Amino acid sequence: MASNLLFVLSMWLLMVSSDAGRQMPKLADKKLCADSDCSHPILIARALQDYYPGDCRFIPIRQGQLVYVYALLKDRGNLFWAGSVQDSYYGQQEARIGHFPSSVVEETHPLAPASIEVKTTKWDFYCY
Repeated sequence: MASNLLFVLSMWLLMVSSDAGRQMPKLADKKLCADSDCSHPILIARALQDYYPGDCRFIPIRQGQLVYVYALLKDRGNLFWAGSVQDSYYGQQEARIGHFPSSVVEETHPLAPASIEVKTTKWDFYCY
């Protein structure tokens, strides 16, 4: 009985302390994209340095990795971009979209103009 209670308590503490499954503060109210769904990459960039995210809204990036950029945050969030990274071997790292500081990458290949302004939603900053 005591071990079951300890297990339930430890699981509850793990869920409460985790960022997963909760709404995080918005970084910006608007973003610039190549299309209205922000589904087409704007550019490809190469990471200049490692970036270790502070919370689940952000993605980790290693120096030299290619980053596919899908959105440029505007206004108060203009220092951040949204994109995805993929390891050199397909399947080694699951690709997921997240935010990162624009200062840790350099643009290498422009793909499409970021000319569509889109409002961000709560799902842009939701931690799964």
